[in-house]
Amino acid sequence: MPKIFLLFALLMFGSTAAMAQAQGQHSGTDQEQKACARDVTRHCRKLMDQGDFAILACLQENRAKLTKACAQVLTNHGQ
Repeated sequence: MPKIFLLFALLMFGSTAAMAQAQGQHSGTDQEQKACARDVTRHCRKLMDQGDFAILACLQENRAKLTKACAQVLTNHGQ
């Protein structure tokens, strides 16, 4: 589940995500994290050890398959 927390650092801060990740800061509400947890596991499991940018790219590539809640989280954060 830690990868999901870092994913939301990317979603919330865009270009400052690397800085937030380096500082150990996590963003995204619990609700947002829960909204995408199943989608990350379902569609991006093989990438979970490849870093947050890979997971974000995977979610974007699988946008049509995402739950409405996770797709809305991405949309809300300009992804």
